[in-house]
Amino acid sequence: MYIIQCYAPTNDSNDDIKDQFYERLQSIIEKCPRKDLTILMGGLNVKVGIDNIGYEDIMGRHGLGERNGNEGRFANLCAFNKLVIGGTIFPHKHIHKDTWISSDHTTENQIDHICINKKF
Repeated sequence: MYIIQCYAPTNDSNDDIKDQFYERLQSIIEKCPRKDLTILMGGLNVKVGIDNIGYEDIMGRHGLGERNGNEGRFANLCAFNKLVIGGTIFPHKHIHKDTWISSDHTTENQIDHICINKKF
């Protein structure tokens, strides 16, 4: 079993920093044998939302909110490596979906994720 814990750059970071992060993350994932269980988890700062068009193999329609600018890199990484975005597959109560809440409690986001390879 391989567990990869990471913290991704925020949506406000410049594209070069985000690209470097995802390139490095890809190089780490590639070192994990495909036959073994691989779990990717952490503060990925990605809002995947409920729209899974084009990504039906790796995510369901049970995310929270709408996508942000980071979802493309993350979804492509997951699709390329056959990693399923866990919190989107099954329905959950709304209060169990949010992983970040603003200090004034007006904004809720699901930006932390656990992904597992499709083998399991």
